Amino acid sequence: MNRLKLSLAAMLALVLLPVAAFAQALPDLGGKSVVVVTENAYFPLQFVDPASGKPVGWEYDAMAELSKRLNFKIEYQNTSWDAMIQAVSDKQYDMGMTGITIKDDRKEKVDFSDPYMRSEIFMLVRADESRFAEPKAFAADEKLLVGAQAGTSPFYVAVYNVLDGNEQNPRVKLFETFAASVAALQAGDVDLVLTDSAGGKALVATSGGKLKLIGDPLQAEDFGFIFPKGSDLTAPINAGIAALKADGTLDKITQKWFVDYKPAQ
Repeated sequence: MNRLKLSLAAMLALVLLPVAAFAQALPDLGGKSVVVVTENAYFPLQFVDPASGKPVGWEYDAMAELSKRLNFKIEYQNTSWDAMIQAVSDKQYDMGMTGITIKDDRKEKVDFSDPYMRSEIFMLVRADESRFAEPKAFAADEKLLVGAQAGTSPFYVAVYNVLDGNEQNPRVKLFETFAASVAALQAGDVDLVLTDSAGGKALVATSGGKLKLIGDPLQAEDFGFIFPKGSDLTAPINAGIAALKADGTLDKITQKWFVDYKPAQ
């Protein structure tokens, strides 16, 4: 029995050794302060919790884990989506997070982390919508409107994958935030909002049966954090993301915010 216990202990040590070694290999940022900018308007990645009035969400939890493992302190600041990429490029902030799709044209201004989430863009509509179930049917009805934020992936997918490629198309109604476009959808002011699959599923689950996702995915995209070009934070954050993926932490955060979270009514 003692030999069996010893053998099991030895095997357990061998299994755990690579994980421990990997954790020890993570960079140590020495407690430095990192200014992270966000918008707090992309549920459930980052938003203001209606019950507590505090900013919360998937990205906040992921960033908290990264700061703990890499040993840095976070200072959060806010700006609008349309100003964020340029502001980070201008080094006003050390890092940006707001469900930012990794795109080649954006890489000309900022550096991206490795992807922390892959998502697909779907059509979000009211639960009683029966006039269309796919993009062609929506495009064919001139009375139908789509809500979007200018410069976002859903905006470009709406213009180029759903409509006619005209970025000035009056059928695209622009909103300051993603939340405002969803509110307009629920109010009947627009008929369609495009959303990533993770966020869309969370919105449907918390809508009280008022919203649904329809059709096939229109586009797949990867989300990443952004940094000023040449930032020395990019490599450590990438190492942290890899560690959080490897030990299942990101999966647990996704379960918390995209499945279990129920906002106060």
